[in-house]
Order: sequence, then structure tokens, then C-alpha cells
Amino acid sequence: MCLAVPGKIVSISGEDPLFRVGKIDFGGVIREASLSFLPQAKVGDYVIVHVGMAISLLDEKEALLTLKDLAEIEGLG
Repeated sequence: MCLAVPGKIVSISGEDPLFRVGKIDFGGVIREASLSFLPQAKVGDYVIVHVGMAISLLDEKEALLTLKDLAEIEGLG
């Protein structure tokens, strides 16, 4: 089973669409991910990352709702 958590793109480096890399903020933890699958992605977008690759754009409202739900689950433990 895979768990996908939304993250917000805070910066992008690289001009070639195949080699663009984004710094993604996962609730204060910053990780780099390839944006080659999402050439349309821009700073401020929310993405789903799997194995170092951003694989899907996510609506901000849906991303924030998911993050809220995850925080509530975390608070139960």
C-alpha cells in the first residue's frame, strides 16, 4: 500500500521540462521531487509525490482538507 500526502511547491529549479526539480513542503519538511511528469506545475501548486516524482496536481481546497484530516488522525494517537 502506498500513502500519498499533498505537498506545496515552494521553489522550482531547471528549465528543461524533463529535468525540473521542485522543493516540496510537506508540513514543514522540505523534500525535492522531480516535476518531469507535471510540466505545468508552478510554485504554490499542491502535488502528490510518489518515490521522488510529483505525479499529480491537487486542488488547493482538497489538499488543505486532506492535511486537516491527517492532522486529526495524528491527534488520536
